[in-house]
Amino acid sequence: MSAEQTQVIEKPPATAPPAGREARFWSPRRAPATLVALLTLVVAGAFLYDIAAVRAHRPAMRWRLELAHRLAEQPLDGSWVLMGAGAAAALGLWLLTLAVTPGLRDVLPMRPIHPDVRAGLRRDAAAAVLRDRALEIPGVRRVRVRLHRTSADVLAISHSRDLDEVRSDLEATLTGAIHALGLAREPELTLHVLRPGRKG
Repeated sequence: MSAEQTQVIEKPPATAPPAGREARFWSPRRAPATLVALLTLVVAGAFLYDIAAVRAHRPAMRWRLELAHRLAEQPLDGSWVLMGAGAAAALGLWLLTLAVTPGLRDVLPMRPIHPDVRAGLRRDAAAAVLRDRALEIPGVRRVRVRLHRTSADVLAISHSRDLDEVRSDLEATLTGAIHALGLAREPELTLHVLRPGRKG
């Protein structure tokens, strides 16, 4: 059986600018905005053109007459009406969600150093830093880091040293590395130290 040690490490007191609840970065979401704008432009443009044609004493376009005829004959509890209403509601909910959530979950806000400057660190880059620092510890063979906004889950495989010593070194190194990242909300470190599994 493999030995495992798990410990939750508390964050040290900040000596740099105090960590706070810095807001996440907002995503511009260009693709959804462009799609909605183009769709609205096409639909509104088609209806406006047809209305202008009718005002100019020209016959209405066939597609609008056919659409109005079908809608007039369709019962409100029909399957097509319900499916269309559900699709419209889902689209509206998706757009509302995009409007009220910041996005850019892969960018972690950093502690503000200047009031006019905001900085962020990509989650994968921060995880790579922690992984590299952990691999510097003697006896550590492999490291897996899962970094979230509030937690840093580190799994280390040690093969040649006592697990208590490896855990102690990893605790000190990673706690300092997390603080050195300068994140506005320092993630809580959860450390797992394992022996490599036996082959066969």
